[in-house]
Amino acid sequence: MLAIERRNRILAKLTMEGKVLVSDLSREFGVTEETIRRDLEKLEKEGLATKTYGGAVRTENMKADLPFYVRKQTNVEAKRYIASIISGMINDGDYLMLDSSTTALFVIKHILHKKKITLITNSIEILLELSNKSGWTVISTGGTLKEGGLSLLGYQAERMISGFHVDMAICSSKGIDIQNGITDSNELDAEIKKAFFNAAKKRVLAIDSTKFDKSSFVKVCDISDVDMIVTDKCPPNPWQEHLKACDVEVKYQPEPEESD
Repeated sequence: MLAIERRNRILAKLTMEGKVLVSDLSREFGVTEETIRRDLEKLEKEGLATKTYGGAVRTENMKADLPFYVRKQTNVEAKRYIASIISGMINDGDYLMLDSSTTALFVIKHILHKKKITLITNSIEILLELSNKSGWTVISTGGTLKEGGLSLLGYQAERMISGFHVDMAICSSKGIDIQNGITDSNELDAEIKKAFFNAAKKRVLAIDSTKFDKSSFVKVCDISDVDMIVTDKCPPNPWQEHLKACDVEVKYQPEPEESD
């Protein structure tokens, strides 16, 4: 196993469980404890972990980019529910734009039964997912490959996107905050999301409930610049009032009714 693959698996475990132990990781990966300590040191330098005595804990760094492999394994049930809601909003023959978020990948998996979809995306993972899909028109934005992100970014992609107009753009983000709006951790990612939203008749932000009241490095847009937010849980009261004031529709999973 390559060192980067091992570190990604350690990071996935850390993200899901909150902490890891050097001794456990050493046994799991069949390497020395010193090798694991070096892995944890590198993750700490990248702002993705905090070393502790005998292991490491997860860091809540809203400005750090997790590898796609790791993001794909986090908040899976929430992303599946969000994708199921969005799937019901998409019709045969629609023209769509989807970003390179893992939530967008879940959306794709939920709409594979739709017919004659035209899709523009900057996601390498989505392009691979649809490589054998017949009856759809799938268009890549082109651009520069983002290391560890499986996405295409840069002015070439932005220029390509600006030449199209679609029914719906579906993007995720790193955080959403009443004061700071919709934010992301990377300027190039933020510019692509802006371009997608500018090219769409309906602009949908797909975020799980952990992203509320969080701010990252770069502003994507104001909350009022999107038409709908799809999430997995009902936002708290301040958010419901603010979204109504911004004329933003919100869809979420209803709480299960209590049985008598």
